[in-house]
Amino acid sequence: MQYQKQNFKDEKLKKEIIWGLEFEEKILEIKRVTKIVKGGRNMSYRALIVLGDKTRRVGLGVGRADDVNLAIQKAVINAKKNIVCISLTKTSSIPHIICQKYGTSKIILIPAKKGTGIIAGGALKAVLEMSGVNNIVAKQLGSRNILNNARATIKALTTIKDTISNSIELLTKNNIFYKRALKRFEFENND
Repeated sequence: MQYQKQNFKDEKLKKEIIWGLEFEEKILEIKRVTKIVKGGRNMSYRALIVLGDKTRRVGLGVGRADDVNLAIQKAVINAKKNIVCISLTKTSSIPHIICQKYGTSKIILIPAKKGTGIIAGGALKAVLEMSGVNNIVAKQLGSRNILNNARATIKALTTIKDTISNSIELLTKNNIFYKRALKRFEFENND
């Protein structure tokens, strides 16, 4: 894995080119975890990374290994596999309020006016920055678990696409229905 060397103030932020697109990665958490075995404790590390191009693509990856660098590499590979595309408005916001639950974590995403910025905390802010959402208000409720809040945010951002496509299908179905009804009405009135 080759990284382009950039001078960033935050060393946890790196740029990477995947499929011809430039992605940035941000480390949310590096945690030392233990596993109790017959001979004692096995120490390893868990890395949580958000990967995004700051336009409409974002991915979340988790990696575990005995070394921190290996855990980060595994997390990046996992994030590449889990990249999703999201739908945004012209003002780089979301079209409607979203309430999402993942495990015991609950989040609320509220669209905001242009120029508001990202008003959020913790994992939500990192995921929203990497996904390219610029104007939003977000709130974490329930658990403060970083992994669950990040997954809830990505799940909420993917539901936008589903709701928009469902509403477009309903509009086209209603439009076809009204066109047929109008043709019947015109045909009956012409006779």
